[in-house]
Order: sequence, then C-alpha cells, then structure tokens
Amino acid sequence: MTRYRAWVTWLSILAAIILIYMENPWFAPDEGTGIRTAATIAFWALAIIVLVLMFQDRNQPGADQVEIEGPAFTRYLFSNTTAGWFWLPIRIFLGFEWAIAGWEKMTGTGWLDGGSALLGYWQRAVVIPDTGRPAISFEWYRGFLDFLISIHAETWFSWFIVFGEIAVGVGLLIGALTGVAAFFGATMNMSYMLAGSASSNPILFAASIGLILGWRVAGYYGIDRYLLPRLGVPWTSQRPRERTVAGGAPVPS
Repeated sequence: MTRYRAWVTWLSILAAIILIYMENPWFAPDEGTGIRTAATIAFWALAIIVLVLMFQDRNQPGADQVEIEGPAFTRYLFSNTTAGWFWLPIRIFLGFEWAIAGWEKMTGTGWLDGGSALLGYWQRAVVIPDTGRPAISFEWYRGFLDFLISIHAETWFSWFIVFGEIAVGVGLLIGALTGVAAFFGATMNMSYMLAGSASSNPILFAASIGLILGWRVAGYYGIDRYLLPRLGVPWTSQRPRERTVAGGAPVPS
C-alpha cells in the first residue's frame, strides 16, 4: 500500500466519524452552532484532501487493478460502443432540454439584461415561511445564496447559467465531451433542487448520471467518436512500469 492509500484510509475514517456525529439524531450538534459549523468545514476539508490524494494515487502500480468485477451487462452498457445507440436518445432528449432552456433565457428578459429573474428566484428560495417547510433544506446552501444576493452576483451569474445551459445542450446534441457536458448539467440540476425546484430536475439528473458513467461510449455516435481518441485525456498518462534486472527481480522503470 502506498503512502497515499494509507492516508486515504485514515482520513476517510475520520470524515465518516465526523459525519456520523453531525447527522445522528441522538447527540448531533444544534443547527447554527459553532461546533456544527466547524464540523461541517472539517468534513468537507477532509473530503477534498481525500479526493486529491486519490488523484495522486492514480498512477501508482496496481491503481488500475479491478478488485471487484462488475456485472457483464453494466460493463457492456458503459464500455461497449454498440451501447452508444442506447445512450443516443437519452443524449438527444437532455440536449434539447438544456438548449431550449438556455435559449429561452437568452432571448427573454431578466437574465442577460441585469439578472432580475435570477435575483427573484434566489430571493424566493431563501425565504423562511412562518408555517410549513422552507424551500431550502440545508442552511449552508441558504447562506451561499444569501451571500450571492448580498454581492449582487445576479448581474454576472446569470450569464454563466444562460450560456452554461446552452453549452451543455449543444455538447450533448452533437456528442462532444458528453461526460463533461452531462456532469455540468447534473451540477445545475442539483443546484436547482437544492434551491427547492423539483420540476423535471430529478429526471434530468438521473439521466445525466447515466451519461457520466457511460462517458466513453455515450457520445460514440457523435463527435466523441473522433474527438476522444485524438484529444486524449489526463488519466491516460503512463504509469510506472516494471523492468527485470539480472537475477529476475522486477524494479520500477
């Protein structure tokens, strides 16, 4: 086990303990307290550190070893180019949904002319009603939207949303960087759901997860068929290989 994997194990255990402490119903810290805030920050800090360490560990010998083999059907669905026909209608459906949504915002009012529509959406989302459940369930997300409102971020954030939706839609329709486009689409779906907007977001999010898992073949009947082999991806870097010296003992190259 490399030093990265040892750190990942212990830091993941610590993050799990913090999460259990925050989420259990018996002795969890109260909402809004300094202890809960500190625990939340610690958890996300540990999660980011674990991800960084796992990324650093990707090129170590044995990192690509499959320890738990998946079912044959899932291997086919996410790795065989013929399965691209299955993902094609899903890709087209999502692509049109995002492209049309972005186009309506771009040609309408309240988005690229100051962001008033986005500001109104944020303001409605952060309201805590006298009775019933608020639209936002997580205080950290309400605090995030309150911060964006306070700095008048709607004037520029609306541009990211409009052209982000169009870019995701076009990418999915033509099958260019399908996994990346689906990831950002799912991120937007999640942000809308965190703000209390269900609508079609759960359906779009679930379909996007499928495209993310099948990123290698989901855009095969599109530009990805030619783009991915030519473009290459960061995770195709060479891993240290072993060579044999006199005596038959393998050593890292």
